[in-house]
Amino acid sequence: MPGILLFLLLAGGAAPLAADPCRREAASLCSDESRPRGVDLRTCLVVNEDRLGEECRNLVLPKPEDSHLLYYASTLLIGLAVFIIARMIFSDEESYKATEQISEIDERRQRVSYAEHGVVFRYSRPFFKRYIIPVVQSMKAKKGIRDKYRRRLATAGLADVVSPEDFLSFKIFLILGFPIVFMATRFFLEADWSLFLVPVVAVVGFFYPDIWIRGKIQSRQREVVMFMPFTVDMLALSVEAGLDFVAAMTKVVDKARPSALNDEFRTLIKEIKVGASRAEALRNMAWRVDLVQVSSFCATLIAADSVGASVGPILKALSNEIRQKRSSDIEKAGATAATKILFPMLFLIVPAVFVMIAAPVGLQMMTQGGG
Repeated sequence: MPGILLFLLLAGGAAPLAADPCRREAASLCSDESRPRGVDLRTCLVVNEDRLGEECRNLVLPKPEDSHLLYYASTLLIGLAVFIIARMIFSDEESYKATEQISEIDERRQRVSYAEHGVVFRYSRPFFKRYIIPVVQSMKAKKGIRDKYRRRLATAGLADVVSPEDFLSFKIFLILGFPIVFMATRFFLEADWSLFLVPVVAVVGFFYPDIWIRGKIQSRQREVVMFMPFTVDMLALSVEAGLDFVAAMTKVVDKARPSALNDEFRTLIKEIKVGASRAEALRNMAWRVDLVQVSSFCATLIAADSVGASVGPILKALSNEIRQKRSSDIEKAGATAATKILFPMLFLIVPAVFVMIAAPVGLQMMTQGGG
């Protein structure tokens, strides 16, 4: 009964107090007990139109012209919304295509491959590049976005692949992308996964790029540490052979195997060639790599360059120091391996060994007891 009265109140709008008897009359005709099963309230009122008075009929029942007006108004609003959305999507289509052509030319020139950066980034990039980045680029806090993500992208070696705006757009897109993949998987597998997991999946999608770029940084820093002693040795030999610092580094870049350290040296050479000082280029390299060994290497070279000392002996000493540091890190990792393997062995290996030893004894005791 309260639901019927609420419906009539909404249908009648701000009706005068004189309409209360009419509402009571309509409620008594179409109450939940008297209305047939499967017949809604509006249909019941239309069927019992003759039993209502003329005044009540005008107050309670919707007028045909009002229904037509509501239909046409809703159709007009839906069409207007579709037009606005379509205009927003396709208005800048030509400029977007031109931008994409320019970026494709740059990617071919730089030989950028997105497949090596993971499946999620590879297949998400066309979508956030098209729909999310224009929104992010129109934000007022672009400087804060660049300051927040610029160093992390440079340390991960992704500065030429992903801009700070791209990275934030990637995070925002995965808030929708991960739940869509979750719902599609749930539908095709016909699983009964709870829908309460959708917000959890969205949160995971937002933080997934941070986990992804942290893994990239750690992998790249390990590669730099692994290649650094050999590369510094080659650099010292080239300097002692009579080459200057830039020519020796160019020789090392050409002869050494491709690595993250080789890429950093190549970037350093480019910065020096375009006019940066050697000290400034070395500081930029230390800022990008964000590693103690590289920072020590750059600081030592900057100090030697400022006092005019010979670089060859300094590079040899640095190479020995970096090699000893790497050996100590390996020994430290080996010492902690026993502690790390203790818990998996305790909870996985020991129960299996116990079952293998105790099962025959237990079976033998059961057999003797039964005999």
